[in-house]
Amino acid sequence: MRSLLGVAVISAGLVVAAAGSFAQTPAPVKPVALSDNLPIPDAPAPKVSKAWLVMDYATGQVLAGENVDTPVDPASITKVMTSYVIAAEMAAGKVKATDPVMMSENAWRTGGAGTDGSYSGFEVNKTAPLEQMEKGMVVQSGNDAAIALAEHVAGSSEAFAQLMNAYAKKIGMKNSHFANPTGLTAEGHMTTAHDLARLGQAMIRDFPEAYAYNKIKEFTVGPITQPNRNLLLWRDASVDGIKTGHTAAAGYCLLASAKRGDQRLISVVMGDTSENQRAVDSLALLNWGFRFYDTHRLYEAGKSLATAKVWKGDENSVQVGVAQPLLVSLPRGKYDQLKATMDLPKSLTAPIAKGQRIGVVKVTLDGKQVAQAPLVAVTAVEEGGFFKRLWHELLMWWNN
Repeated sequence: MRSLLGVAVISAGLVVAAAGSFAQTPAPVKPVALSDNLPIPDAPAPKVSKAWLVMDYATGQVLAGENVDTPVDPASITKVMTSYVIAAEMAAGKVKATDPVMMSENAWRTGGAGTDGSYSGFEVNKTAPLEQMEKGMVVQSGNDAAIALAEHVAGSSEAFAQLMNAYAKKIGMKNSHFANPTGLTAEGHMTTAHDLARLGQAMIRDFPEAYAYNKIKEFTVGPITQPNRNLLLWRDASVDGIKTGHTAAAGYCLLASAKRGDQRLISVVMGDTSENQRAVDSLALLNWGFRFYDTHRLYEAGKSLATAKVWKGDENSVQVGVAQPLLVSLPRGKYDQLKATMDLPKSLTAPIAKGQRIGVVKVTLDGKQVAQAPLVAVTAVEEGGFFKRLWHELLMWWNN
């Protein structure tokens, strides 16, 4: 593999310059015009917290944070994982929104009004539609509803926790282990700020309808109406989720997300001092991220970025590009300073399948890599005829 020799950046967008048989095209995005190019101030770190971060939703890039991979008690933010499992099982056809979910005596005694935790108020030994029970869990943070849902989906909270851990692994939560669907303190029930941000990202991306429950400001069960505990829903119209948590062991926690224009950010604050302070600290992080960072789409999926020489094919070259859109989060005003290189083989031999991985494109800023993506064949190249293959065999021998 070799890195392309020429690199050029122009104000109209990112350009990868190439020599020899490689051609290039600029990214179609024009950078945002700014009146300044000042250094970015430090993120407003919470004065008291166990861990915190702010992350770009589109790229998964952590813009700032502390102790992001340190194990912490997630408290009721756990219920986002519970919601994800329920949504995934619904998508698989295993449960339905209309299913009657029983508020068992176990769920009522373990997570109901007689406990110290939050509860939804569904009547014991009676059923409610799954969708209503889930809203009681999401909006009211009902521990009783979370247990009842777990029992309905998997038979018991213990069996449901196994599903939680399987789905957590699937969505890339690398340092998490769940012991229950509620977030009540339990041995081994831990996660990290980074994993919670990944969970929020997955919930928004994979199940937007279920995610939308998180912006409901209040929910009524019987005679009891309870507000959503996420104070940011009242303080900033761009915030549309996601979940609070509090126990004596965890402190006050908040996983939040906001969308302004085309940009979405996710913040996590763990172990704060009060319900109000976790909202204040989270909003400060979101405001900082929106003010000082932009998300750029560098390359579109399936568009040709370069051509590579092909031997023994019905075509003498293959077009290469990225299989998925390549996005990057950057400090505002830094777009013009991006540099990109492509690592591609000196030559390729047919046949080449469409989508076949061929190389890699790397994007750097100030000498540090900020994005990377595989390069794949945008078009297929079939084998050439017998005489062309024979001729190319001779040329390849001669060149070597």
